[in-house]
Amino acid sequence: MPCTYPIRMNRIEREPFSFITRPSPFGPFALVWENHGGKPKIRRILLSRPGLPAPQAVRKTFPGIKPSTCIEINGLADQIRAFLHGEDIRFSLEKTRLDLCSTFQQNVLRAEHGIPRGSIITYQRIARYLGRPSSARAVGMALARNPFPIIIPCHRAIRADGKLGGYQGGLAMKRKLLEMEGITIDDFGYVTTRKYFY
Repeated sequence: MPCTYPIRMNRIEREPFSFITRPSPFGPFALVWENHGGKPKIRRILLSRPGLPAPQAVRKTFPGIKPSTCIEINGLADQIRAFLHGEDIRFSLEKTRLDLCSTFQQNVLRAEHGIPRGSIITYQRIARYLGRPSSARAVGMALARNPFPIIIPCHRAIRADGKLGGYQGGLAMKRKLLEMEGITIDDFGYVTTRKYFY
């Protein structure tokens, strides 16, 4: 099945974009995608969070957007769903519109993408890894605005004090994702497995 595109055009880039949703143990998630350079690319991944399911978030963020899909997008959505069911999947950045992010955010997201399953990182350690040790807060903001959660596993970033920190899908989802990857967390919300990558 070839990629099909809706009629509505992106007001900024004048390119068509669309979305699909999939169910998961954490509620539905959505992929917002577009044809870029003749290939389907992911513009955003939206996770459900308490009080705002992903399908509702899509329509709120992208008024008038239409559902549409193709083989490549279906395949990626199926991989994300499998990941959310606990499968060990390593995602490529090839299908993401990482170019829409600032240079600093791209660097942060690429560093986070490198964190393997079973490991964690702190915002401070990423800042040091990037050669900007005083930028931990900016790193945290870049990850909070990660357009591609799951593909870029920002759930593996925690605070320097060992607390979970924030997450787009909520803390319960972040905790469960980490636990599925073998990371232990105590009753007070502190990560007790300190297997840092960088």
